[in-house]
Amino acid sequence: MCRNITILRGLEPPATAAEIDDAARQYVRKIAGITSPALLARPDVVRAIDLVSAATKELLEGLPARRGAAPEHPGRRRHNVDDAEESLRDN
Repeated sequence: MCRNITILRGLEPPATAAEIDDAARQYVRKIAGITSPALLARPDVVRAIDLVSAATKELLEGLPARRGAAPEHPGRRRHNVDDAEESLRDN
């Protein structure tokens, strides 16, 4: 599995559309071997990202709840968690 794609199932609050789109973009970039951001604007690549994102949303909605929490926070959430923990330590 690509290291940059994080587990989105079981997040609290649930994964946002932006997090799902980011994961879809990373997946398409990885399997297509795209290293240039300019190639992400190609219509066939944009369509692939949209299809993977839609399939991911459908999958997450259809899966049963996780028994435990997701193993780690996605990158965007990690910064929020780190800031909150630091704030708690300061008080």
